Amino acid sequence: MDALTAWVRGWAVSRAAPPPVAEPDGHRVDVGRPGHRVRYLLRTPDTVAARARSVAEPGTWLKACGPREAVLAGLTPAWTAGETEYLMTSAGVGPAVEAPPSYEVAVRGEGPVWEVVVTSEGALAARGRVAVAADVAVFDQIVTEPAHRRRGLGKVVMHRLGVAAPAPRSVLLASEAGRGLYGALGWRVVSSVIPAHVPEEETA
Repeated sequence: MDALTAWVRGWAVSRAAPPPVAEPDGHRVDVGRPGHRVRYLLRTPDTVAARARSVAEPGTWLKACGPREAVLAGLTPAWTAGETEYLMTSAGVGPAVEAPPSYEVAVRGEGPVWEVVVTSEGALAARGRVAVAADVAVFDQIVTEPAHRRRGLGKVVMHRLGVAAPAPRSVLLASEAGRGLYGALGWRVVSSVIPAHVPEEETA
């Protein structure tokens, strides 16, 4: 199974979205939520131009693997592009990382989705979740609150998630900031991913 397919399957499980539907150029997820009606995941930039013209409805999201310039070249003015993301993979669970003494770590869930929450004096400090689909662990929504950054909490969350959901292969979609953290933990970049969406106007 390719990394994009593994990621979108686990993402759908993590977000309680409908299972992805195979498309000739990737996958479609009928999310069905305000501002996020449908999501397309494209394996290459080759079909971005055709998709950008044919599916440019408000609330539509598109993520395409490949160089940023190639993806942006296919978009029409209706689309708003986001910052470059990175599809990354890893094998196995990294080294154990303990939280600083002032933090408490809780693991919730019994599968196929687990959540790790780190708190300090009852306040949220960091969190993340992992979903397992087809023997692949997909890490999702890894966040450290600004006041608690640079204390190793991201590594704590990643390790605890890996222990909670051991799998022979793991996949995630990283931001530019997250890419460094995951790279230091042994994850490798498979492809850059360029997100774009057609905004949906809010109703009063």
